[in-house]
Amino acid sequence: MNCRVFYHDHCFDGACSASLFTRFHRECIGTASEFSYFGLMHRAGSLFYEAAFVEGDNAIVDFKYCASPRVTWWFDHHQSAFLTAEDQRDFLLGQTRADAAGVRGDMRKFFDPDYVSCTSLIADVGRAKFGFDTAPLAELIRWADIVDGAKYESAEAAVEMAAPAMKLTLAIESSGEGFVPRVVPLLTAMSLQEVLDQPFVQAELGPLMERHIAGIELLRERTTLDRGVITFDITDQLTEGYNKFIPYYLHPEATYNVGLSRSSFRVKVAVGTNPWTTVPVAELANVAAICERYGGGGHARVGAVSFPPDREEDARRAAAEIAAELRAHA
Repeated sequence: MNCRVFYHDHCFDGACSASLFTRFHRECIGTASEFSYFGLMHRAGSLFYEAAFVEGDNAIVDFKYCASPRVTWWFDHHQSAFLTAEDQRDFLLGQTRADAAGVRGDMRKFFDPDYVSCTSLIADVGRAKFGFDTAPLAELIRWADIVDGAKYESAEAAVEMAAPAMKLTLAIESSGEGFVPRVVPLLTAMSLQEVLDQPFVQAELGPLMERHIAGIELLRERTTLDRGVITFDITDQLTEGYNKFIPYYLHPEATYNVGLSRSSFRVKVAVGTNPWTTVPVAELANVAAICERYGGGGHARVGAVSFPPDREEDARRAAAEIAAELRAHA
């Protein structure tokens, strides 16, 4: 039987989740003779393609819920995991049926927004409910939490990227088509340094490091800080592949960040909270809730809204409104 793993593309936690799920499925379920990988991106319109589902197991990790009966596994930790109320009802109905059948029966879909990373959610569920041995994967799980939870020691650590995981994050977030599916099978078979040392990874990383340095200078020119909120617009650059912590590296006193960027298929409003802010957590805005009002979502401290390429002015208007709301909140 085939197993296709759908994952949040160009995301370190998405790639780690896909890799860890593969090893979990291979060791604890054992019904798949072949694994394949399909990256998903948040975009305006349909997020899923029925034609991409295979005969066999279809797993979605670190991405929104899909009510298709062809989806056999789902893991997510995002606050905005359900596109519609109907999707959420479908998930809850499935949980009720699974409880009646027993965990090792139909229980194949798991959601917990309290987890820092989807990788750690899969690890804990696999360990507790299926006897999955996660001890050899401690490095991967720890770094997935650090990267997805922005738990770096400092903005310098996040931007200067000395650790192998940080360089892999850059490559995964900014690489071209076909790169991440090559990395996914390696992440639970090798140390992060060994993955980084692979010739095809090094070939991708060299130009990306140069682009990263250029990105720091671009955002140095474009970012503006006003009443605790950093704003910038790089839609003329046709790229989303910048390090998300550069704004805080340049403006450490900021609380929030609202950035406009463009790719071939969307205009993106990225909204974030400074991981090193001294503002008490109870006083911070819920970024996911704000983004949901514009059709986006995310986590309480970081989120985004995607618009079609021909709706750049709508994206710009949304960014301005969100920045104004955050300034009033700061």
